[in-house]
Amino acid sequence: MYNNREFMIINASQVNAINFEQVLETSAETLRYSVDQSLFLVKWDNTANSIPSSIANIPSQYKQGPYTYEEILDILATSTWTAPITGIP
Repeated sequence: MYNNREFMIINASQVNAINFEQVLETSAETLRYSVDQSLFLVKWDNTANSIPSSIANIPSQYKQGPYTYEEILDILATSTWTAPITGIP
């Protein structure tokens, strides 16, 4: 489905390092954040087989990935990214 799309999980402290002209999100407000807001997800179309420079320049201890579409779906299904539904009998 998204064969050329790649994803990176980045520590929220690094949000100002992202050049939104290089990724598919348009601003910090359009990023997907983890439940505790400590991480965010960024994606790009990897047609040139390279990571956008603003992401590549973030030190490795602040990022995880890159991930494929299938890999990120599994990650996003975890409790880190998806809050449990409460109040359902």
